[in-house]
Amino acid sequence: MSLARNVFVQTFFTLGSRVLGFARDLALNARFGGQGPLMDAWATAQMLPNLFRRLFAEGAFAQGFVPVFAAARAQEGEVAADRMASQAMAFIMTVVALVTIAIEVGMPWIMPFLLSAYVDDPATLATATLMAQLAMPYLVFMTLAALLSGVLNTLGRFALTAAAPIMLNICTIIPLVVAPTDQQAAEWAAIAVTVSGFLQCALLWWGARKLGVDLRVGLPVLGKGVRRMLAIAVPGAIAGGALQVSSLVTQALSGSDEGARSVLYNSDRLYQLPLGLIGVAVGLALVPRLSRHFAENDQAGAARTMDDGIGLSMAFTLPAAVALLIMPFFIIDATVTRGAFTAADAERTAEVLRQFAWGVPAFVLAKVFTPPFFARQKSKRPMQFSLISVAITVVVGAALWYWLPTQGIDGTIGLGIATSFGAWVNVFLLARALAGEGAYTMGAPVWKRMVRLMMASVLMGVFAGVCAWQYPLLSELLWKKEVAVLVVIIVGVVIYGVAAFALRAVTLSEIKGALRREKGVAGVPSGGEG
Repeated sequence: MSLARNVFVQTFFTLGSRVLGFARDLALNARFGGQGPLMDAWATAQMLPNLFRRLFAEGAFAQGFVPVFAAARAQEGEVAADRMASQAMAFIMTVVALVTIAIEVGMPWIMPFLLSAYVDDPATLATATLMAQLAMPYLVFMTLAALLSGVLNTLGRFALTAAAPIMLNICTIIPLVVAPTDQQAAEWAAIAVTVSGFLQCALLWWGARKLGVDLRVGLPVLGKGVRRMLAIAVPGAIAGGALQVSSLVTQALSGSDEGARSVLYNSDRLYQLPLGLIGVAVGLALVPRLSRHFAENDQAGAARTMDDGIGLSMAFTLPAAVALLIMPFFIIDATVTRGAFTAADAERTAEVLRQFAWGVPAFVLAKVFTPPFFARQKSKRPMQFSLISVAITVVVGAALWYWLPTQGIDGTIGLGIATSFGAWVNVFLLARALAGEGAYTMGAPVWKRMVRLMMASVLMGVFAGVCAWQYPLLSELLWKKEVAVLVVIIVGVVIYGVAAFALRAVTLSEIKGALRREKGVAGVPSGGEG
């Protein structure tokens, strides 16, 4: 399949997962309270599972594993590659299981630091601790799911890896709806997180076995192939997870302010929507193709693939970023405010989301700029850049977190500023390194496309700004606020699409070319998705 087709397959299933995730968040906010103690406990209990899910299930680990597994299949054969994958699975799962057990045992002492605002509320701390312990085994399942996703992606099968996360939202919605009490809903939802991890692994295992991959569970063996895989995958996971580590840091800083954790949770879900829909999909689709191009020393093909990836990702990301920047309150109040989540909660969340919005293009570009390093098995450079990015986020975030309140401004806004600033630093370092190594440089055609896409996004943004200004009136004219935001989004998409074609940021011939079938990846014929 072509790059665009693979991205669209990923995006289609990811969109389904995000829609269900939105339904889950509505249930969470309505049941636990917009910024109440139980919602803070839930958000805190999900910090580590969410971090590992985004590091592993959403591509960073898989991007590091794919080149090694693909090379083993091409150079040593399927049997040797399957054996290496089995050894890697046993070794990594053993390590993660030990880490998980250690975290489980230490959680009663860890939680007071993560949720320091409730140190005088032992009941909330106890609930958050229990929820975290119940959800923690999810880490082990996500490790296995990451490896299975890497196997399927190498073989050109993207559908199952994109569809598997739907299990998480389905499993967690059910207890939120059926549990008789809020306390039981919280505990059952935490258990459901772990159950969903098992179901995701089962689905991906079935997919791999159906393709003839012979994976076997055995004792951990640190063989040559496993060492080579770890040398790339571990730095790759750190590099690809810079945003997630930064998010974890900001979450930790916010633990001393009641309600701040919930604000970050809700804004995080919205600003990471373009990343999950587009950035991750493009990143996963790029790695196998770039691996093939670099293996064949096809620099022109690699450059074309990168150009397509940047153009495709920014065509969807730029308008989303502009919308989140201009009308965050409109979006949040119309979609989330209900039950215990008030308009005041929406206002606070919107101001934080606005600061995340200008970093959204950087979050997505980082997913596009890291695959060339993975494909060439040079993941240490992006790891170094991600650590620099995280350090900047920590320093700037901590400074603004403590300084802004002295100026009468919510310190949580500073965490959004720091995260976006750190993300742009990461992108700058990645782009400069790729250019310096001769791997890829953004040429004039790509820059011209970016300018045209931005112009189309600005035209859409003007419309969005007027609608945000007249939000109360629109809500009355269009019957309900939910209808108003849906109509504004649809009209905004139409305006952007017409402007993009009129400015020739996108052409019909380019769309047809992007959807055209191409040579298979990693020796696999492009015969469709699994």
